[in-house]
Order: sequence, then structure tokens, then C-alpha cells
Amino acid sequence: MFTEAIQNYLQRHDYKSFYPKAVFFDMDGVLIDSMKNHSRAWMQAMKESNLPFTEEDAYMHEGCIGATTINDTFMKHLNREATEEEQKQIYSAKSRIFESLEPIEKMPFAYELLKKLKSEEMKIYVVTGSGQPKLIDSLNTLFPEIFTKETMITGFDVKEGKPSPEPYLLALKRSGFQPWETIVVENAPMGILSASKAGLFTLVVNTGPFDDDFLYSYGADLVLDSMEHLYNEWDNFRKSWI
Repeated sequence: MFTEAIQNYLQRHDYKSFYPKAVFFDMDGVLIDSMKNHSRAWMQAMKESNLPFTEEDAYMHEGCIGATTINDTFMKHLNREATEEEQKQIYSAKSRIFESLEPIEKMPFAYELLKKLKSEEMKIYVVTGSGQPKLIDSLNTLFPEIFTKETMITGFDVKEGKPSPEPYLLALKRSGFQPWETIVVENAPMGILSASKAGLFTLVVNTGPFDDDFLYSYGADLVLDSMEHLYNEWDNFRKSWI
């Protein structure tokens, strides 16, 4: 399973080797169990602005910066982009609603995997489209001694965000590694597309509503069904490149 996925990845990108030294994690739906709250908040905020928005819309835009989600919705239903004022109004409403919902918990086995990687001296980064400071700050509470400011790429650091490769290219720049020296752990179509465009091995944990084939169609190199699955298989994965 792992060896075949790695060989396919190398052939597709014409790379000569694969020896990961860093792992770039998406945040929502990968490290933290937040997507139900995000979808509820987006649907309510859009409703307040008389815009249709479904749970599937929320999951399809997972990982995008807020402006992209809002502009795509305006283009779909109003045939125009949102003004800067409209963007601020809707994103503010979304953030307010999100923070009123139940507290966010870490994904099962996420912290265990992070600690395992740290013990193996793998460099760990988070690459998220989120622009909610409280949510980003929660990473240090949920995962103490894992992340620093320099190892967090957020919606504040990029102009385009996912599905553009910009966030993962920035992670490469900060880390100093080459594409074939990294692994991305994603769960959402736009994040998968972003990582794939950046030329990174994209390992997907399918924590959302889409089937595996759909995620492969966006560029996933390998799809597992949970963070627990990845944690349990990590040693086997590591053996496939050592």
C-alpha cells in the first residue's frame, strides 16, 4: 500500500527519492474535530445574509481562507464577488457563531501521532486557511510543546490560500526542505489540491463526507480512514522509505 503510493508519487512528479524530514498538517478535521462547528457557523452566517449555503458547501471549501468561501458563494448566487465590507460582515458573523458553539476537541490519536513524530525528530508544521485567532491559539493548549509561531502557516500569512499551492509552498520555504522531503496530512478536497499542486506527498485522512475515490480525484496519494489509522500504520509507512 505505502510502497506503491510512494512509487506512483515519484513517477508523477519525476522525483528521484523520497525521504521525509517534515510533516505538514492541515488543522480542521485533521488535528482538531471542528468541521461540524465550521459548517454550522458558515450556514448560519450565510443565512443571515440571505445566501444559500449547505453542509457540503462548507466541506468543499474546508481549508480555504474566508474570503474565498464568501466570494465563491457570491459568484454562485449573485454572479459577483463580495465587497470588502460584505466579506468582513459575513466572516465576523461566522466567527461569532463559531465561538458560541460547543468547545472544540482534538481529533482522536492526533496528539499521540504528533508526539511520536517529535520523538523521531520529524519537523512538524500546521498549514491552515483559518483566520480565527482563538482557534489557532487553541493548538498550543490542545497540543503543548508541538507548535511555535514559525511552524504555523495560517490565513494571515497568505493572499490566495487553498486550493492555491501558496500555503504549502510557504511551508516549504519556512522549513527549508524540498518537496520530496515532506509529507502532507490533509482531509479536504481544496487542501489536497493545494498540496498536490505544490508537489508534496499528500496523505489523506478521510474524516469528511466524501468517498475515497472523490479525494483521489483531487490528487491524494493515499487515503486512510482516520488519524487513528494513520497512527497505527505510521511505523509501516516509515519503513517504506527508510
